[in-house]
Amino acid sequence: MNFLDPISYCKNAKAFIQFIMMNTICLLCACATIERVETSVEPKSFEEYRNETLTYMREARKFQLVDTESELQWNAPKQWTPESLGVNGKPERGILFVHGLGDSPWSFTDLGKQLAEQGFLVRTVLLPGHGTSPYDMLNVTAEEWIRIVYEQAKRLTEDVEGDVFLGGFSTGANIVLDYAYKHPEIAGLIFFSPGFKSMPFDWLAPLVSKVMPWIIEPGENIPMQTPIRYMNVPTNGYTQFYRTSVNARRLLEHKYDRPVFMAVAEHDSVLDTNYLLKTFQNRFMHPKSRLIWYGKEPENISAPNRILVRDDNLPEERISQFSHMGLLFSHENPLYGRNGTQRICLNGMNSESRLACENGAEVWFSAWGYEEKDKVHARLTYNPYFQWQTSVLLEVLNDK
Repeated sequence: MNFLDPISYCKNAKAFIQFIMMNTICLLCACATIERVETSVEPKSFEEYRNETLTYMREARKFQLVDTESELQWNAPKQWTPESLGVNGKPERGILFVHGLGDSPWSFTDLGKQLAEQGFLVRTVLLPGHGTSPYDMLNVTAEEWIRIVYEQAKRLTEDVEGDVFLGGFSTGANIVLDYAYKHPEIAGLIFFSPGFKSMPFDWLAPLVSKVMPWIIEPGENIPMQTPIRYMNVPTNGYTQFYRTSVNARRLLEHKYDRPVFMAVAEHDSVLDTNYLLKTFQNRFMHPKSRLIWYGKEPENISAPNRILVRDDNLPEERISQFSHMGLLFSHENPLYGRNGTQRICLNGMNSESRLACENGAEVWFSAWGYEEKDKVHARLTYNPYFQWQTSVLLEVLNDK
């Protein structure tokens, strides 16, 4: 190239930019493609899978509490068994739940108990890279997550007499969607804050992860984890989430014809909630499907009989808005409830407000990043409508 020739320079610069863009697109396409996962091996029993997971966690987990056994049980795969069984000694119906990125099976502790009381065999899995230390997510892949869900979903269909439903929170929703589209025997789906599409620039995660293992470097005065979740996730974790969300959107180009329950917070700081609203109305069109929308009533609802709206601004509860993670827990939850021990003060607030929150100041609750003058906001980790929400869910599950 002759750098003294401006025409030659511009032509070559344009070619160089096109080269970079093409390679970037190729990298993103490669990163977004998920290899088909199907297990031909007979899956382990849930008890064997749970015991193996517990053994590994005892060796590898970075414990946060002196009471290590409680901490293990909160993070381990769990099962809730109904009192009544079918004529062949099997539960009549089953549900497998899958947690979100950086989270744990504790996400379903309130819901699992209530659904078991209604006759469901309820199980959860622990996704690889979780339950031990955030460092274990540096090299994990979405295929590993999907494989464990495939194995235990298949096992659950063998262990119950009738219908099997799948449920997921955030990233977990993407994974169970993948299984359901490929296995028509699944009776329906349950979604809480489904991660089908996150906010803009999620596509950068595969690129960033190549050069920056952490967005927040460990040791920068940010807690790495709590007794029940990771607070700092490596960029590879976000890359794998992105891959599952791209896969979910590809699947959602086609309608899903089974009943779907979905709960979404309008002010979710993680997800594109307008996309979720449109997806429910245009892809989950079974007459028994229901969307619970926490926020203001959306405009131009095309399926008003299938969408239930509840206000998410509740001053009497000191709640300014609902959060991504708060939909799953009862106000009585011992860790995340109204008086729970695991208050999340890392909520996008300034250091002064965070310190006040950590020192027990009276707080309001919101999604990540929300601010209001003269108020300290912690993350909302419980749902005041939890009992009503569960009743709506049961209507969907019981009426196909």
